[in-house]
Amino acid sequence: MPAANTSEPTPAPHHEIIVVGAGFAGIGAAIKLKQAGMDFIVLEKSAEIGGVWRDNSYPDCACDVPSALYSYSFAPNPRWSHVFARQSEIKAYTDDVAARFDILAHTKLNHEMRAAVWDPDARLWQIETSAGPFTARFVIFACGPMHKPVTPHIKGMESFTGTSFHSARWDHGQNLAGKRVAVIGSGASAIQFLPAIQPDVAELTLFQRTPPWVLPKMDASIPEKWQRRFARFPILQTALRQVLYLYFERLNSSLNSPRAREKLEARALKNIHRGVKDEALRQRLTPDYAIGCKRILQSNTWYRALAQPNVSVTGGVAEIRGDRVIAQDGSECQVDVIIYATGFEVANPPVAELITGASGQTLAAQWQGSPQAYLGTMAADCPNAFLTFGPNLYTFSSAFVILEAQLAYIMSALTQARSRKITTLAINPATSETYNRNLQTALATSVWNIGGCTSYFLDRNGHNATNWPWTTTAMRRRLKRFRLKDYVVSKA
Repeated sequence: MPAANTSEPTPAPHHEIIVVGAGFAGIGAAIKLKQAGMDFIVLEKSAEIGGVWRDNSYPDCACDVPSALYSYSFAPNPRWSHVFARQSEIKAYTDDVAARFDILAHTKLNHEMRAAVWDPDARLWQIETSAGPFTARFVIFACGPMHKPVTPHIKGMESFTGTSFHSARWDHGQNLAGKRVAVIGSGASAIQFLPAIQPDVAELTLFQRTPPWVLPKMDASIPEKWQRRFARFPILQTALRQVLYLYFERLNSSLNSPRAREKLEARALKNIHRGVKDEALRQRLTPDYAIGCKRILQSNTWYRALAQPNVSVTGGVAEIRGDRVIAQDGSECQVDVIIYATGFEVANPPVAELITGASGQTLAAQWQGSPQAYLGTMAADCPNAFLTFGPNLYTFSSAFVILEAQLAYIMSALTQARSRKITTLAINPATSETYNRNLQTALATSVWNIGGCTSYFLDRNGHNATNWPWTTTAMRRRLKRFRLKDYVVSKA
């Protein structure tokens, strides 16, 4: 009779810190952790790094923040070919930075996080992944706000006889030449890829519920001589970055000034008139809400493309029947391909369904559709856990400004925890409640809340879980240093 197996199960690999996600936030966190000499790994669900710039590869995909500002301040790239970088360059920059700081050595690819559960007895996080379990004292959830594409439920969509895909999952095997194409949505991705595909398709119908405000895009190629100057004299690019930062800071602050909004709207209206001569089409493309209420877009080709004879613009979609798409006004068109340009789940981050805090409830269950966290970084009921790009941190500026402010805060927290031998950090509920109450009071009179539109800034409860109501200067000041008095701590 064989002997019973009395061996203990192999314990899950343990690390002081686990970073979830290898987009810009995760890579930035990994760089800072490595420089501090901390024990960490990065878990990435895909076979390669890159996050949103890996997933989005639709035609003419590019950034809407100037390249000099849309990059790490500690890892400038002097070789940007344009003022606004294209997707391929940004993805290459991601790979280059990860290689430069040797981050791939700490990264486990094809490790999708399926659950993160706080163990109050062991005072650590248990992480379940597609490749097995891990544990960590601290977790940085760098999962990104542009993570899960949203495809709306449309009556009869399952009956469609052609090809359909989301812009964030572009079907590069689909030849659109000579096809009848429907584009559903007129957000940031649509205004980039629609002008790129318009010359090739036979017919193009844009279904838009609400027209966006679109400013001219001040783009230009950067001559090689200037690329060489940036490489030789880094101070030049640092100065440019500061000028751009101040410009976006002023722009962001101006959104709550009626007079400043009037000037922005005048620029946007001129953009419409430059590209569209047909008065009826102009009216269809002119928003009826305050600029800034929804995300402000930039393009020099959007309106010209919509004015072409093979393009039609109608309202939202009511139904799909076989190869026909019916608009809410009853008009319909036959199409071969539907492209959903319907954005991402921003106001209600999907990762919240995977994170279970000290109470035994998931973040999604606690939030009930209205996310909130302290300084957008630490959620109540989640000790030793940090969120990047968490609730109420969005501004009309560079994501890197927000990210680097958060990384300073997170590293300050981890450094203090290590030096003071602290095992758990949990935000004081009263501190978090006061902060979020003040934040919502400031948002109550903002353009995002009362600008007269429906946007992803507001969640399903009508609560603004997205915007930061103050300047990014104030954000950086608040996040500059981790204040231990705001937290409930325990030591070994």
